[in-house]
Amino acid sequence: MLEAIAIIDRLDVEAKASMKILVTGGTGLIGRHLIVRLLALTHQITVLTRDPQRAHQKLGNHITTLTSLKACDNLDEFDAVINLAGESIAEKRWTAEQKELLCHSRWDITERLSQLIKKSDNPPSIFISGSATGYYGNQNQLLVTEDEPPTDEFAHVLCQRWEALALEASSEKTRVCLSRTGIVLAADGGMLSKLLPLFKLGLGGPIGDGRQFLPWIHIEDMINALLYLLTTENLRGPFNMVAPYPVHNEQFAAILGEVLHRPAMMRAPASAVKLMMGEGAALLLGGQRAIPKRLEQAGFIFRYSELKEALEEIVASSA
Repeated sequence: MLEAIAIIDRLDVEAKASMKILVTGGTGLIGRHLIVRLLALTHQITVLTRDPQRAHQKLGNHITTLTSLKACDNLDEFDAVINLAGESIAEKRWTAEQKELLCHSRWDITERLSQLIKKSDNPPSIFISGSATGYYGNQNQLLVTEDEPPTDEFAHVLCQRWEALALEASSEKTRVCLSRTGIVLAADGGMLSKLLPLFKLGLGGPIGDGRQFLPWIHIEDMINALLYLLTTENLRGPFNMVAPYPVHNEQFAAILGEVLHRPAMMRAPASAVKLMMGEGAALLLGGQRAIPKRLEQAGFIFRYSELKEALEEIVASSA
């Protein structure tokens, strides 16, 4: 824990020099938490958004907003770009139309950002672009590092193209980091915020057979990891943004129930999940035993490595 706190202190010190940073997806769960931290470090933040009023309501009046990239010829004015934009992947059934939206809400903006970076005479020095552990597809019980070959599933097709478009911006002047993010745990958004009310009522439990792995990360570690990529100048390429110890879905349910002092025995049958979500059920019934090999090799230390500790902090802070 002391080492993790030292990492946070180092990130805060190294980030003192004010940077001009363009952020997409700034009103999402990760974006909101990240921008609070960046503003506290006196960075100048521009948020790409179609609704400036909503962005200011969520993020405050210390940000600048940009409604479109169409009028931009380059990104010379920015020191860094952090691309978190994308339609929520688990909110709706995966119809053909929804799959198109999931893809193009990520691909189009990433392609445009890469084009603008390449057109810049003085381009941003760092481009952090989102991805997901879904890049690997369902890997069952296999231990998954950044080197693991993926299976050919929709989530991989989506992420592979997303990453390829971001990597087009890579050059001697601009390093590109890909954040292959797992399930981000926070009380104010994402999967956990939806599960907490059910589990508090004693209505939670495993999904399917419960053997699928759940690659998770505490929101604080997620933000610290993004800052680590931002400030560690030799880092490039893909990084699994997950805690070191993934758990089975069944373990997750049991630990969450224990933290809340509630039973967690209400299993959701796989057949019901498939009926409700269609092809998108793969997100809940499959998983990846992903570990943060490259982050840890680079010296990053997690504050929340164990799931129980992470859940206890989130539940306590939301009480």
